[in-house]
Amino acid sequence: MSGPGDLSAEQRHVSTVYAKLDAERDETSTRLARILRNGGGSTPQERTDRDVATTTLRERLDQLEAVEAGLCFGKLDNTDGSSMHIGRIGLFDTDNDYEPLLLDWRAPAARPFYLATAASPLGVHRRRHLRTRLRKVVGIDDEVLDLYAEDTGADLGLAGEAALLAALNRQRDDSMHDIVATIQAEQDDIIRADLSGVLVVQGGPGTGKTAVALHRAAYLLYEHRETLASRGVLVLGPNETFLRYIGQVLPSLGETGVLLSTVGGMFPGARVRDTDSRAAAEVKGGAVMADVLAAAVADRQRVPDGPVEVVADEERLVLRPEDCAVARHKARETRRPHNVARRVFLDTMLDILAEQAAGSLTSTVLDDVPEVAYVEDEDPDAVLLDSRDIADIRAELARDAAVRRALDGLWQELTPQQVLGDLLTDGARLASAADGLLSVDDQAAVLRSKPRRWTSGDIALLDELAEVLGEDDTEEAERRARQEREQRAYAEGVLHVLDQDDEIADEERLRVADVLDAELLAEREQTRSQLSAVERAAGDRSWTFGHVIVDEAQELTAMDWRMVMRRCPSRSMTLVGDIAQTGAAGGAVSWERMLAPHVDNRWRLAELTVNYRTPAEIMTLAGDVLAEIGPGLTPPRSVRATGVEPWRHDLDGAIAEGVAPLATAERAAADGGTVAVVCPQRLQSSLRASVAGERVSVLTVERAKGLEFDSVIVVAPGEIAAASPRGLADLYVALTRATQRLGVVTMGEPLPRCLGGVSAVASDG
Repeated sequence: MSGPGDLSAEQRHVSTVYAKLDAERDETSTRLARILRNGGGSTPQERTDRDVATTTLRERLDQLEAVEAGLCFGKLDNTDGSSMHIGRIGLFDTDNDYEPLLLDWRAPAARPFYLATAASPLGVHRRRHLRTRLRKVVGIDDEVLDLYAEDTGADLGLAGEAALLAALNRQRDDSMHDIVATIQAEQDDIIRADLSGVLVVQGGPGTGKTAVALHRAAYLLYEHRETLASRGVLVLGPNETFLRYIGQVLPSLGETGVLLSTVGGMFPGARVRDTDSRAAAEVKGGAVMADVLAAAVADRQRVPDGPVEVVADEERLVLRPEDCAVARHKARETRRPHNVARRVFLDTMLDILAEQAAGSLTSTVLDDVPEVAYVEDEDPDAVLLDSRDIADIRAELARDAAVRRALDGLWQELTPQQVLGDLLTDGARLASAADGLLSVDDQAAVLRSKPRRWTSGDIALLDELAEVLGEDDTEEAERRARQEREQRAYAEGVLHVLDQDDEIADEERLRVADVLDAELLAEREQTRSQLSAVERAAGDRSWTFGHVIVDEAQELTAMDWRMVMRRCPSRSMTLVGDIAQTGAAGGAVSWERMLAPHVDNRWRLAELTVNYRTPAEIMTLAGDVLAEIGPGLTPPRSVRATGVEPWRHDLDGAIAEGVAPLATAERAAADGGTVAVVCPQRLQSSLRASVAGERVSVLTVERAKGLEFDSVIVVAPGEIAAASPRGLADLYVALTRATQRLGVVTMGEPLPRCLGGVSAVASDG
């Protein structure tokens, strides 16, 4: 049993830990300021060392700032008499032979804190959970792991049950909190799973999928720092609301080298400003769209119907269809992306036009020169024009504006935005590209009048087009090479002048040469090296990550997956979700079908089976909906009950005025906790206006996905269920957002049969 002495002893240790944290933070700040004050250094190696040191110190400083709250949360007393404190990061006593003051929760030695049970104590005699407020220890929960404790077989094998239930019962706020102090064994196994390969984590509502995924990101960065630091980790969430909700979890675990994004944020420069209809979203998400886009690009590689005359420097040239067809065939045969293959097309056409111009010039000269000027049987062209002359003609044609316009009309350099904007607003272009691929109804679903007002479903299409189009960087590469040659020539000129000056000492001359060489060879990379991997990745569509984590993975479409897989060629990925909660048009119906095109059967499945969020009373109701979705689906087991049954209220009048007092009552019942109203999209605006000032969130099911609230009111459940073929999955999601209380409000629509078990009474406030 713990007592006042234990509390004061733990407080002394925690105070020592915070003193070390403050000291290291001050020392790190001082070192960073000194480096920045001293400037860049004079050699490439010195500047590289400076950049590395600056980045390392900044990352450590960010880490030390972020872990302030709840720094030390546990202690292991082992059967061999040793003990260790567990915390968010590792800290060492530099004054005492670097003895560990705090063990990082991700270290192998800390794992028994999460795995030890009475049946398998792993050398642990006592596990202690520390409850802190700011820097003060306010409570202790002890577990003595007794091998002879009675095992009824009915428990869920929870580690640190008192601390866990305290965390589960606390009020929610506007951000997600880490679970680092209460990780359970099945969660720990997933968090520490191997880096390589595709790991799919299937888990029902409240099983901690998101928390596990984020802690896995922190663990992988700790365990595989060298592998992941330069490439970074990408975490994909379902929407911006969700990203804001989880935004502080990884920093609180001491990790900032992670890029958080939505699928809609994965194409730099394209902002999502509109939404698709369900029909349009389903069409755009289908794998067949890859073929439609490829066809749309091929349609832009034209052969004219007849001869096209071009006047170049008063010379009339003709673009013959057969010549254009030959050039297009040569370009396509390279199998390069459109913009890269375009250079082959242009080169071929310029060769043809140069020969044509040379022939025309030769004919003109022959008309003016006496026939006796030529030797019999000798080729007149060879006499008048050699290869250098034809090359000059070709170069002039390449610079001619009329020729460039004519060739651009046949094979234009294109951007993804240009192709997709034209395709989705031009019925003729769409019909041509979709011929034999999309039905007339499907084409009508995606056709729109607003050009380049992108939706979330457009982002994967833009990314696909970027692959099909490619980027011809030949001119840019030539420009950089030319600039480098000019810089080198200038530097060599300066060095030559220095060499001629006998008054400059050899060592002085050598130092100046080194400086110039550094300026020439390191300038471009120096600017780049000052950006972190995450900062570079955010603006680079072609960036590939060391590991990718996808939350709500079941919502991604086939086209989304093509985009995501490009970001991780190594296929080192963690995908978390629940097939029973799939609500997106084109989302997954099974993990097997979703992954087969990309990794075949080379993936492994882990399951989370315990529901930590949703009370048993609510889960019983949600389980009836789950049984309707699929008879073989099993709901996760809830770890707690609240004694509060879900309620139902039937409204006869205006929905907004009827919901407002119910929301107010739930605010009072939540006693400062969070309250959400989940409703169909058509009701969102009026309901928001009705509860304005009440600190109540009004969300559609799509926006509520992945979030949790103390109290939830689901409005118009029948309409939610009837909204789509997967409406029951949306209803299942809506019902399982609550951690304490759940209400259902009907407005005259038929109540889904699976909700028949909820009592028709008003909220008791």
